[in-house]
Amino acid sequence: MMRDRLLGRHLPCDDAASDDVIVGNNRLGTIRFTSADGMCAWDSGSPCLMVPLPVLGVTQPDGSGVNTNSAACCEVLLTDSAIHTGQIGDIRYAVTADLLFAVLTREEGGDEPAALQRATEDAYAQIFALLSKLDYPHVWRYWNYMAEINEPADGLERYRQFNLGRQAAFDTAGRNLAEHVTAACALGFGAPQQSPSALCVALLAGKTKPVPIENPRQLRAMDYPAQYGPRSPLFSRAALARLGDQSVLFVSGTASIVGHESLHMDDVVAQTRETLTNIEAIVTEANRLLSANSGPPAFNLADLSYRVYVRHAADVSQIHAEMVRWIGVPVSALFLQADVCRLELLVEIEISPASAYHR
Repeated sequence: MMRDRLLGRHLPCDDAASDDVIVGNNRLGTIRFTSADGMCAWDSGSPCLMVPLPVLGVTQPDGSGVNTNSAACCEVLLTDSAIHTGQIGDIRYAVTADLLFAVLTREEGGDEPAALQRATEDAYAQIFALLSKLDYPHVWRYWNYMAEINEPADGLERYRQFNLGRQAAFDTAGRNLAEHVTAACALGFGAPQQSPSALCVALLAGKTKPVPIENPRQLRAMDYPAQYGPRSPLFSRAALARLGDQSVLFVSGTASIVGHESLHMDDVVAQTRETLTNIEAIVTEANRLLSANSGPPAFNLADLSYRVYVRHAADVSQIHAEMVRWIGVPVSALFLQADVCRLELLVEIEISPASAYHR
C-alpha cells in the first residue's frame, strides 16, 4: 500500500501563493511569518497560521549571504496524497490517510487573572479533542508562539503561565507526559494589543508514534529543577517519525543550554556555537537510532535547513557567519526576530520541516 509523502518548501509568501509550487502535490498547510497585518487569504483551501514575527533575512546554500528583501516568508508543507480540510472549534485542519496538520489562534481573556495560562489550557484541550475525534493520536511536532513571553503577569512570567496551562491540559486529558512528549518550540512576539491573537499554535500529527530524542549534553526539559517554574517545560529535544519509507526528523527549538543552565551571557557568537553543538549532538543521536534499527545514518548538518529566532536584529550577520563557520558550508536559513523563552538567551535554532526528511 502506498503511504503519504511529506515535502516542504521554504518560500517568500508571494511565491508560496503561486500554484506552481504545488505541481503534483497538495498543500497540507502553511506557517506564515510576517510583521504585516492580514491573513493568508490566498490559502483558503488549507490551514494557514499567521505568526507576527518579523522576517530578518533568508540565506540560501549558494552562499549568496543574507537576503533582507523578503517582508514575509512561508513554510509550506506538501503531500502527494489527497487531503480533506475542516474546522472544529478554533482549529483549522487538513488530513490525509496518515497525516494531520492543524493550526489554532486563541485570544486571551482580557484582564482576567492568568489569562495566558487559561488560554493555553483551553487551546490544548481543543487539540486533544481533535486528535481523539479524527484518530491521529500521535503528535510529531508542536510550534507555539505567544505575546510577551518573558514579561511578568499575575506574579509569574508568561512563559511559565504557558507551561502551567499546557501541563494542566495534558493532565486533564490523561496524556502521560513521558509517553506523549515530543518536539516543540515556544517563542514570543509583541504585546497583545499589537497582535489580535495572543497565542498561536500549529502541530503535525500522525498515525504512528514518533521516537522522542534527548540530547546527552542536556537534562530532559521535563526534569528541570523548580527554579524554572512551578511546572516544567514539556518537550523532547527532537522526535524521529517514520512515514512510509521516509525518516522524518523534527528538532525542537535549541539554545545555548548545557545541563539545564544557560551559557555565554551577552555573547551571541558563543551562544550560536553552543546551540549548534547541541543540534549536532541531537542529529548524531538520531543517526545512532537509525543505525541501531538497521538503517543508514540519514541526516547531516550541511543538508538541513534552519529556522533561526534572533532576539536582537543587529545580531543576524554574526549568527549567520558563525553558522557557516561551524557547519562548514553555506547554509539555508530563515532568520526571524523573536523573544526566546529565557530572557538571557539571544538566539534559538530549530531544523526547518522543509528539510528534515530522508529516505
